[in-house]
Amino acid sequence: MLRPKLTESLKTAMKAQEARTVSTIRMILAGIKDRDIAARAKGNQTGIDDTEIQQLLQSMAKQRRESVELYEKGGRPELAAQELAEIAIIEGFLPTQLTEAEAIEAVDGAIKETGAAGVKDMGRVMAILKERYSGRLDFSKAGPLVKGRLG
Repeated sequence: MLRPKLTESLKTAMKAQEARTVSTIRMILAGIKDRDIAARAKGNQTGIDDTEIQQLLQSMAKQRRESVELYEKGGRPELAAQELAEIAIIEGFLPTQLTEAEAIEAVDGAIKETGAAGVKDMGRVMAILKERYSGRLDFSKAGPLVKGRLG
């Protein structure tokens, strides 16, 4: 589902002569192709699925957020602006992230469902969250939230 959407978006951006969008989508497609090649070595001839593409997009967005921080610290606002533009394009292909209130609600629901009583039950709670909210929940923020709720 994401591959055709990316290809169609690339065509649209090329027709509209949106250079930043074209280069960003080409970079995404190159990353997907790299992962497809790596998957073939492991016996997967069809390439990576949408879940893995989402993970790739999330890691690309995360890398750019880190770059923005570094560019801002280094006094390079023009490079930070380029990275922010790429983040916006990348996130356009990701599912909508849960708000903080929705994340808290999801964590509380998972804790209640598993009957988790302490930090040692954190793994079960995180497993449910990953199963239900993969791609929509930032697990770097969810982990501390779960830990805080259980501890």
